[in-house]
Amino acid sequence: MARSWRWAAALPLLAAVMAAMMAAVMTAQAAPLAVGSKRFTESYLLGEIVTQTLNAQGLAAEHRQGLGNTAILAAALRDGQIDLYPEYTGTIVRELLKREAAADAQAPLTQINVWLAPMGLKAAVPLGFNNGYALAMRESDAARLGIATISELAGKAPTLKPGLSHEFIARADGWPALQRAYGLRLAAGAGLDHGLAYQALAAGQVDLIDVYTTDAQLARQPVRVLVDDRNFFPRYDAVLLMRATVDERPLQGLAGRLSEAGMIRLNAAAELEGKSFAEVARGFVGQPTPAPPSSPGLMARLLAPDLFTLLLQHVALVSASLLLAVTLAVPLGIAAHRLPRLAGPLMAVTGLLQTLPSLALLAFLIAVVGRIGFVPALLALVVYGLLPIVRNTHAGLRAVPVGLTQAAQALGLTRRQTLRCIELPLALPTLMAGVKTAAVTSVGTATVAAFVGAGGLGERIVSGLAVNDSHLMLAGALPAALLAVLVQLAFDALERLVSWRRHGHQTNGR
Repeated sequence: MARSWRWAAALPLLAAVMAAMMAAVMTAQAAPLAVGSKRFTESYLLGEIVTQTLNAQGLAAEHRQGLGNTAILAAALRDGQIDLYPEYTGTIVRELLKREAAADAQAPLTQINVWLAPMGLKAAVPLGFNNGYALAMRESDAARLGIATISELAGKAPTLKPGLSHEFIARADGWPALQRAYGLRLAAGAGLDHGLAYQALAAGQVDLIDVYTTDAQLARQPVRVLVDDRNFFPRYDAVLLMRATVDERPLQGLAGRLSEAGMIRLNAAAELEGKSFAEVARGFVGQPTPAPPSSPGLMARLLAPDLFTLLLQHVALVSASLLLAVTLAVPLGIAAHRLPRLAGPLMAVTGLLQTLPSLALLAFLIAVVGRIGFVPALLALVVYGLLPIVRNTHAGLRAVPVGLTQAAQALGLTRRQTLRCIELPLALPTLMAGVKTAAVTSVGTATVAAFVGAGGLGERIVSGLAVNDSHLMLAGALPAALLAVLVQLAFDALERLVSWRRHGHQTNGR
């Protein structure tokens, strides 16, 4: 029993060592120029092109892909977690600078940089194409209803079901402002990831989607892009948004190199031809590349060279968060047992934390800690791990017969000695069941960490979602599911071992 207590007492030290190791890894990875990207195909590709362009000139750079929406990328840029990422002038003016005047939307880059200067940012290297927002419908529906413009949509189609992206619903230059400008009576409905929008439209699950004018699917799907006849949408000229201290000269060779048609071809190579973002970028940058199969199957995606790295990141994130959760939750469970008045509020708070949406919690933690990546993801997993451990620790201690504790104290043991030698060992099976639940749940929840640049198997899921590649999504989901099963089996084996040793000691005692 003493060994079990010593193991539990060592948890804070193990957690500190794990956190120090991950901090060292993060520090080592902070040296290269960090290039970010959003969670859609074009941003992935542009981020990879920028990274490979820098690498081709002997400059260290890494691509932190699919970090989230505009707000998360901008916060990461201001806080120095990334150094630059591809952005669009309309988004900078409307979403970041919050300038709503029509003339501001057409401001030249020099004026935009004047506005960005107080934020310590600048926009540079115009890439040569405009990728604007637009609304699109199935061609058959548009022809039947006689809709070619957004104004006609407002007057003729109040019953259509929109399937709009989450960011478009929330943006300053998105759906709410568009509704006001055109008098649209349609409700936005539930948000839909951009990577799934065309598939949902083709299947008849939604009738109206927001699109980017350089989407690869526009040339392949029978859709009608509605004319913005009131010129609501500003220009979205692609540029590189960066910290003011970043030297843009190594990237000036990219200026003006991409037309809208050229960007559509690159998007199509990733989305429709099944090529990886890195492969498409190498073709554009002019770097030599091997000739892999044009459409790798599930096994090729599953056993790709990045599997070990992503798996290691996933295990490190789950292990560190579990250790910290145990370190916090076990004392809280003990406190709830010792102070019954505390039990109700404590269970209510940990239960409430458990219900918070993961992406909302991550966004909140990014704002609190001032960084993206490992730290907010770790804290989010710790929060989700508290409830089962606190609850089971409390339940296990309550199940200990009162007579045993009274007998121990009658023999002269202090409350602390009674807890260590009697109560915790007897509560250990229930406590470990809570730890097992937290561990298995954490394996699945950790996939969300990829949305904030924390790595792990979720990177494959996020990338597959961006290009609607089911094989790539499964290549991330299957190892995560297998890891959860292995964690479950490991804890089952540990429980059997503890039970066997306990019974063995009892037999020897006889």
